[in-house]
Formats: sequence, C-alpha cells, structure tokens
Amino acid sequence: MRKSLLALLLLAASGLAQAEVQLKSGHPESYTVARGDTLWDISGKFLTQPWKWPEIWHANPQIQNPNLIYPGDTLSLVYVDGQPRLSLNRSGTGGTVKLSPGVRSTPMADAIPPIPLDAINSFLIKNRIVDNEDAFKQAPYVVAGKGEGVIYGAGNTIYAKGVDADPQPLYRVLRKGKIYTDPVTKEFLGINADSIGSAELKATEGDIATLYVTETSEEIRRGDRLFPTLEHSINSMFQPSAPTQPINGLIIDVPRGVNIVGAMDVVTLNKGARDGLVPGSTLAIFKTGETIRDVETGQQLKMPDEEAGLLMAFHVFDKLSYALVLKASRQLAVGDKVRNP
Repeated sequence: MRKSLLALLLLAASGLAQAEVQLKSGHPESYTVARGDTLWDISGKFLTQPWKWPEIWHANPQIQNPNLIYPGDTLSLVYVDGQPRLSLNRSGTGGTVKLSPGVRSTPMADAIPPIPLDAINSFLIKNRIVDNEDAFKQAPYVVAGKGEGVIYGAGNTIYAKGVDADPQPLYRVLRKGKIYTDPVTKEFLGINADSIGSAELKATEGDIATLYVTETSEEIRRGDRLFPTLEHSINSMFQPSAPTQPINGLIIDVPRGVNIVGAMDVVTLNKGARDGLVPGSTLAIFKTGETIRDVETGQQLKMPDEEAGLLMAFHVFDKLSYALVLKASRQLAVGDKVRNP
C-alpha cells in the first residue's frame, strides 16, 4: 500500500512538472530559422505559452546562450529525462554547436531579435524617461540659433547655455513631455522626454555652446533641453520570460498618442525594474470587468476581469517600462491591467 501511494505521488509530481511546459498542438519536430523570424514567433511554434521559452533551454548542455539564434540554424525538439528540450544545429558546422561569448563569424547583430525591432527601434535609441523632476531645470537649453528664427531644423546652428565644463560631443535635443504619476499611489514615476533631434558640439565660449543640428523629427525651439546622447544598442539579448515577482500594474500611456491600442503598439506601464521587470518580461493584459446592477437584489455587481492580450517589456526604467503589445483579442486602452501571464 505504501509503495502504491509513493508511486501515485511520483506520478502526480511528474504530471505537474510536465504541465509546466505545454507543447503546442501540431508543433514541428524541427524548424529552420528564416530571416525575419523573431524569438517570440519561434517559441509560439513550439509552445502554447511562449514566455516559458527559457524552460525548454534550461539544463540543455548544447546551448549556453539561447538568445543568439541565426537564420539558417535548425532547432530540433528532443526529450531529456522525459522533458522537452530544444537543441541547435548550425549550418556548416557539421553538428550541434555550443553558443558562448567570443568572436563569431556571424555578426551578433544578425541574430534574430526577440520581437520586431522596427516596432521598437525609436524607443530603444531616442526616447527617454527622466526619473528626476529637477533634471530638465538643470539641463543645458537652447537659447538661440544663427539668424533671427525661433525654430531650427537639421543643418542649422544653434546656441545653448549651461553646457558642462567637460562637454560631450553629441547631444540629444529633448522636450519635456508627459509627467507620469502612479494612478493608484499618486507617486511621481518619471517624465517622458520627447526626442526632437540631435546636435553635435562645435565650440564653447564661456557659458555658451555652439552646436550643429544633425537631424530632427520636428523643429527645435528655444528652451528645448540638451542631454548627452546615450549609447543605446539594439538589445536583442533578451528572451520571453515570466516575471519572477507578482506584477499588478496598469497601462498608463500610449506614447504615440493613438486612442485605440492593438498588436504591435507600444505602451507605457507603471511598473519597472524595482518591481522585478526586465527586458523580455511577458505580461497578460486584462480589461476591467463591467459593473452591472443585479436585477433581483438591485445591488451593484462587478463582472470578472477579462484577459485581452499579451505584451512584452523591452525598455525597462526604474519605475516605468515601455512594452510592445504582441497579441490583442479586443481593443485595448489606457487603464487596462497587466499581470503575470
């Protein structure tokens, strides 16, 4: 009897372990990576829950860094101790290869990204969240341009006041945008700095700096602020994953200003690194359930929240994050909830 009970417990434990990673019905036994693929697309070919991707690579001795997958690579589904795993065969190597840091014949930039880079490019390179309320007041600012105009574009010379004694060669011109506060706690979360353009420092004389405007997305105005250009590389070194901590957050903004949010739109969340989010963190989106009147009692009843999509954080600040909506089963909006998937 005791042996039978132990066998049942072991079987149940095995079933729980198997339930952690669910292979998608009709999944391929192997897949050759094509140009234009993303890690999210590929994980969705094998898994019903693509954010569980790291779990099918764990304990796989053939692959140390699953982020670096290239067009032409072949992924094969194998089983290790009864658990699904993916092994990689790289074309031209004659067998399974071990991915590790070092010099590569294929540039790292050619590795497939986790999500479409064209949808998030400007947010990785240009947009910035300023988490200090005094940062804009203390930053150098445009005081004039060559000539008598009040707006300036690419190819113009501008003058700025307040550049440090040890100036940077390149600056991004930013304009103070929305000030974010937490809708629940009312805590200050940060300021969305709208990118207007970039400028190259040419000379300084006293407190006045001369800069050449190299590119603009709209006209630069007097009072716009200068911030040193950050070296943001396109970060394709993350993978879909569930947050390690419980997340109960909200969509608080749509930076591009659209009213109806759908797949491939970027949104701002009121959760960031301090809450446990990292680039690649995947969250479920929920529409708040309606409140209706009970026809029998007359009382107000709140309907359950309805799951309406998935998103992935890709640029994580301390208190805020930019995230890309990957799936939407209905229209989304500011105020929708985000939780662990």
